Amino acid sequence: MNPSKPHPPSSLRAQELQARLARGEALQLVDVREDAELVQANLGEGVIHLPLSRSQEWMSQIGLLLDRDREVVVFCHAGIRSWQFGCWLIETQGFDQVWNLQGGIDACSVEVDRSVARY
Repeated sequence: MNPSKPHPPSSLRAQELQARLARGEALQLVDVREDAELVQANLGEGVIHLPLSRSQEWMSQIGLLLDRDREVVVFCHAGIRSWQFGCWLIETQGFDQVWNLQGGIDACSVEVDRSVARY
């Protein structure tokens, strides 16, 4: 049996995320930004906040914090840190339904909801 090669997270645009949430899809939204960034701009309730700088606090509990059987959408400010986190979920934690929000929360502000502050 050949194990499948890990793949990078798939990209998801802000408008696609908005449409999927509007349809009521049960996505796990994970924000990997820092606390100060969360204060500046956020997507509201239901987002799991896992700041990368404090990964030692939550890393060993990732299986309790996230459901491997549900899709995960990760985001940060511009999409780079979240892409790295998504790769980690796939390559080391066994997640296979991982999306990276292309352009991060900044794209949400520009493309979907101008009330989300830009910084």
